[in-house]
Amino acid sequence: MAAPLWLSQLELLVGPGQPLECGDALINAQGHLELWGEAAASSAASLGLSPISLPGCLLAPPLVDPHSALEQPWGHGVETLDSLQRSAAAGGYGTVALLPWSSPWRDRPERLQGLSWPAPLQLHLWGSLSLDGLGGDLAPHADQLMAGAIGLAGGPDLPPLPLLERTLLLAEMGERPVLVAPRSPELSTGGFVREGVEALRAGWPTDPPLSEVLPLQGLLALAAARPAARLALMNLSTAAAVQQLRAWAGPGVRPAASVSWWHLLADSGHLDPTAEGWRLRPPLGTPADRQALIDGLRDGLITAVAVHHLALDPEEQLLPLDQRRPGLAGHGAPRGLVLPALWQELVVCQGFSPLQLWQALCWGPAALLGLELPALQAGSAGWLLFDPAAEATWRPGQSLSAAANQPLLGQRLRGQVLASGLTPSSHWQLPVPG
Repeated sequence: MAAPLWLSQLELLVGPGQPLECGDALINAQGHLELWGEAAASSAASLGLSPISLPGCLLAPPLVDPHSALEQPWGHGVETLDSLQRSAAAGGYGTVALLPWSSPWRDRPERLQGLSWPAPLQLHLWGSLSLDGLGGDLAPHADQLMAGAIGLAGGPDLPPLPLLERTLLLAEMGERPVLVAPRSPELSTGGFVREGVEALRAGWPTDPPLSEVLPLQGLLALAAARPAARLALMNLSTAAAVQQLRAWAGPGVRPAASVSWWHLLADSGHLDPTAEGWRLRPPLGTPADRQALIDGLRDGLITAVAVHHLALDPEEQLLPLDQRRPGLAGHGAPRGLVLPALWQELVVCQGFSPLQLWQALCWGPAALLGLELPALQAGSAGWLLFDPAAEATWRPGQSLSAAANQPLLGQRLRGQVLASGLTPSSHWQLPVPG
């Protein structure tokens, strides 16, 4: 059991819609947030504690990942339930929702059993729209939801619109979200980088924006026809898609939408040709696509940033790029990967406020999932301490995941999760009190 800690001179991000505060925090011997603000300083002083000065560090609720994949939760898969738990918690993620993408596909109540994490971590499971994810017959929606599914999700491509329309008409999901990808493999022409000048110059096989735009048109028309349904759009990737969302004029609320964190960081004009992160579904976009996604996130058109973690093993990673399965691993760095990278891009470079970043990484994803919005609470282990100025080199041997498709390896990352109620105190990295 650790000793209580007095964290001093912090930036406090208490909850959604609340302004950033300056103050102290008291962490008790169990790793729970006891108090914050003036009350924390008074109580810590009465206990005879010495303050740990952390100017510029942020104390905030843990992050929420609205969709990632875990294909083999047990056994000897490249990523297991335990390894994902450790790496997500180390990165500041207190909540992860897993897509039904697995073998066997999680499309029946019995296949949703046995997958859980110990508190305070939360693991949620998406149910499946169709049996085996094939887009043919409907899966037992009501049975999956009764078994604990947080909503219904399709595969990486658009399910047949008649099947989706039947799902919304039956409405067995009630107020639960229905997550679908606006992507047509038939229109992608086999390309794996979004069509643009940069990709053409590099000689990459290109995927036209129409492979996302046309399916999105059908989904938005369906959302307008069924305004009571909570249709959510998975992994938007083009400027044209953001423009379509911006032009929404249907009845009811605009559908929620997510974007992969990597699409906000990398594009075909700035990523090194030999770097990890080219093989994705949906494909990596142009610089204009990336900026439009950032602007859409800033304006609230895009609801949530997803890690969309999908681990590949070393053998898969040895295949030529055009033969490799698309996907990117996002949980793994010992003190955060997504949060440090997006803090630098969105806060430092794009002018987002910390409140806007947490809206994208925490409260927006929670809203998409239909969860209560996280906030700092007395007596809770739901907190993280982030230092935007701390630096560390992200080395392969430090990863908490065995995934072979982890980006940014060997690079200097600015920003570190110093401590969290999600991890044992032995993992924390704090200055000496004084």
